[in-house]
Amino acid sequence: MKEWLRSGVSFGLTSAVITTLGLMVGLHSGTGSKLVVLEGIITIAIADAFSDALGMHISKEAEPGATQRQVWGATFSTLFTKAIFALTFVIPVVLLPLGTAIVASIIWGLFILTLLSYAIAKSNNVSPWNTVVEHLAIALVVIVLTHWIGDGLEKLNNGGEPGKDNTEQTT
Repeated sequence: MKEWLRSGVSFGLTSAVITTLGLMVGLHSGTGSKLVVLEGIITIAIADAFSDALGMHISKEAEPGATQRQVWGATFSTLFTKAIFALTFVIPVVLLPLGTAIVASIIWGLFILTLLSYAIAKSNNVSPWNTVVEHLAIALVVIVLTHWIGDGLEKLNNGGEPGKDNTEQTT
């Protein structure tokens, strides 16, 4: 695989998993709303995919000797990989109860990250075990932190009482 394509796909997959799971877990903890979680996933698939693609584009342009083909190849591979894989997280949210969908999404995301980490380690002739554990540990830190933040914000919104709905109702 060409280096620019490998960079775009690796970055896009990793970002799709980490960003989407973090957002999903945080929104679930903070709102418990299936619609809000779906809106978040779709927003990530569009806005963050373009943001990551532009970041990759600029990063590749900054590399001395990078050709336009390499720059644009990395840009589009990042964009499409991020968007497509972020959207895969819509499936469990649509098909399952939200709590179950979050668990299924975490399993799916960690599976994708495990496969990617294993492939990267093998191609670099390093221990797959160390690479997989390192990458999964980072993903789990993001999942735990966003869960805690979502819980904290939900409690703050509800006067410190989980489950109490303090949102104003308009008729």
